[in-house]
Amino acid sequence: MSFCLLFFDIFIGMYALVDCNNFYASCERVFNPNLLGKPVAVLSNNDGCVIAMSDEAKAIQLPFGAPIFKWERFCKANNITVLSSNYPLYGDMSARVMKILSQFSPDTEVYSIDEAFLELKGFENYNLTDYGTQIRSRVLKWTGIPTCVGVAPTKALSKVANKIARKFPKETGGVYVINSEEKRIKAIKWIALENVWGIGRRLHKRLVEKGCKNAFDFTQLSDDWILKNFSIKEWRLKKELQGISKISLESQISSKKSIATTRSFESTISDIENIKERVSTFASHCAEKLRKQQSSCHMIVVFLRSDRFKKDATQHSVSKTIVFPYPTDSTLTISKAAVNAAKLMFKKGIQYKKAGVIITGLVPKDNHQLNLFLQENPKHKPLMSAIDKVNKRFKADKIKLGNQDLKRTWKMRQERLSPKYTTNINDIIVVK
Repeated sequence: MSFCLLFFDIFIGMYALVDCNNFYASCERVFNPNLLGKPVAVLSNNDGCVIAMSDEAKAIQLPFGAPIFKWERFCKANNITVLSSNYPLYGDMSARVMKILSQFSPDTEVYSIDEAFLELKGFENYNLTDYGTQIRSRVLKWTGIPTCVGVAPTKALSKVANKIARKFPKETGGVYVINSEEKRIKAIKWIALENVWGIGRRLHKRLVEKGCKNAFDFTQLSDDWILKNFSIKEWRLKKELQGISKISLESQISSKKSIATTRSFESTISDIENIKERVSTFASHCAEKLRKQQSSCHMIVVFLRSDRFKKDATQHSVSKTIVFPYPTDSTLTISKAAVNAAKLMFKKGIQYKKAGVIITGLVPKDNHQLNLFLQENPKHKPLMSAIDKVNKRFKADKIKLGNQDLKRTWKMRQERLSPKYTTNINDIIVVK
């Protein structure tokens, strides 16, 4: 009976997670095919540490986070191409990928710069493996970015399905669908506990102490025990892994690679002041989540979208990337940048329906590349700490920010920077 119920629930609604493979390296390869099949590493701000790699570089065992000044000889000895972070290029390529994904489902959540959830309602008569293959093919053909697709009845299971598709590309063709109880159990027995979406170090440690070795063991814990020892968040994750959807499309568990807050407005907005207020609020939420996981970010991506279901209205979908001169977790800095981006993107006469802020390029707040001349305002740290304490105490956002412009500009060191092929007219490829 339980199998029949689950099997029925699966086809009422499914989620697809589309994840770009080695996104930063893949973006570089799109415009430099000579890098295909070769090891590539991408550096953080100021050409400090390795923050992204191709599969070939991973196979050579170049450590993630390796300071390049210590690993320069290693990279040369192993013919690893080392590049500076080209955030404007990555942000623009991300926007292109996300725009393509929106063609496959009206309900899309941009989860990070290189991944998105698609809710598949009304797809009962579709072959979802073929549909996932169509998604991969179109993104690859139109952008050159390789992806993997995981499809399942919940967001957490779609993450697991995506990892299976990425781990076994030959067997899955880059697409894996969990559409039966047998596949679900096999998948959650396969994935290691620490690789489950939403299980961080502390939770992992406590679950191991309880005797859990994989996601399946976690689902066997009683609801009462989970609620008594953890919170509703962990209970929802358990239900998700059991095939019962409890995390809606715009409600998310913090990602280690990036944090996003995206929302559809209750009604369309056409004035800049309301847009600025919404974007500032989203940026503040992201900054709070960033500090909770003890991280700082290198850049933010802000996007605005009109209501595409109003066919008679003028459409406008745009995103902008802001790169910080130093890693930051300050709500002041992040909010200012987000508002400034919104002002630059806003067009009069457009009825906007959705906006979002993505913070990415995350690094531990106490372990990152320093800048000799520019640093975060030292007053921000105690101020943010005080704001977080007050908001936590009163269980609400009692302290909020006013919208301001970000006027300071800065050019970071990027000695290995590739051209901004899609965002700078002077860097457009010339075909001979």
